[in-house]
Amino acid sequence: MLRPTPFDIASGTVLGVGPPIHRSGPPAGPDPLAALDRAVLPALRRPPCVVSFSGGLDSSLVLAVAARVARREGLPDPVPVTWRFTGAPRADESAWQARVVAALHLGGSWQVLRADDDLDLIGPVARRFLRRYGVRHPVNLHLHLPVVELATGGSLLTGLGGDQILSGWRRPPPPTARARLARAHTLARELPRRHRPGRLFPWLRADVARQVHRALRAEQRAEPRRLGPRTAWHARRRDLLMTRSAFTAVADDHAVELGHPLLDHGFLAALTALAGHRRRTSRDGLLAEIAGGALPAEVTAPRRKARFLEVFLRTPTREFVRSWDGTGADPDLIDVARLRDIWSRWPIPGGTAALVQQLWLAAEPAPAPDAAPTRADSNAEVTW
Repeated sequence: MLRPTPFDIASGTVLGVGPPIHRSGPPAGPDPLAALDRAVLPALRRPPCVVSFSGGLDSSLVLAVAARVARREGLPDPVPVTWRFTGAPRADESAWQARVVAALHLGGSWQVLRADDDLDLIGPVARRFLRRYGVRHPVNLHLHLPVVELATGGSLLTGLGGDQILSGWRRPPPPTARARLARAHTLARELPRRHRPGRLFPWLRADVARQVHRALRAEQRAEPRRLGPRTAWHARRRDLLMTRSAFTAVADDHAVELGHPLLDHGFLAALTALAGHRRRTSRDGLLAEIAGGALPAEVTAPRRKARFLEVFLRTPTREFVRSWDGTGADPDLIDVARLRDIWSRWPIPGGTAALVQQLWLAAEPAPAPDAAPTRADSNAEVTW
């Protein structure tokens, strides 16, 4: 399993891109939807086929493809599993979740998990995850532990990769003059911050902050502009490779066959054949083109992007950072006094989330080796 380095954890940023991957085989046809059909089939043949379903565009697409393939092949329907959060309005996607599930006629198998502080960075679910696997990337991977447990002995499909493959960092131009003006104003406000590493990474030593800032800007500039090279480039980034590695380790511990259809090589090849030459494309427009009218309109309809930081910054983290006395942090990377000052105010920066987990874990007694994983916490409510 790939692990984040102390530098990754301290900076809250995973950078680096691997070498190009050359694959042989017949040329792909420009039908990404057919490629997705093939990508989900192995998981459907190993029921229960659980789909990690947030209601966003990526997981909705994967769920819709899995449902249509299951019915065409006479296999059991996929089982959408969704988290609902109290006290996190910006993470609320319940309306879209209900619309998509209704359009796909999957209400009978839909499972909804409800969380309050359960998914905090060092809450009950994260503690089980951290004690078994240590700090991993991304810091919110523990959210999937109860979902994997529900899929034990079967399979799990995710929408992993959508943020990178279908959109990346380069955004299409705003569609209207008003939107272009609004973006220009936003960039004008952000520009001073982009050139002041201490503002972006104030908890790091000044020399370390400059190093991280230079590396981050260089990687952002290196992102290819055309969709084909861009998807291949993102698929090789340490960020995504580390996520896949940790996800696989958790799935293997529960005898779960894991699938990420949006990162399937056949899908990436078909997407490149269809649109790899394009420089500008919107995410929802690209998904609608992939669906080609074969999926319900609710699946690819544009929607607000949910924000999940408030799901993971809850009471356990707040209490821990307020009581932290400065021990355990690496003074070669961290400005300890500055971090304590930053953590004295709420909410804390999302870039320090991995540090919260690392320092909490360092303060905890060592767990028994190879402790057996347990089922989802008893206080997580499941509704059908």
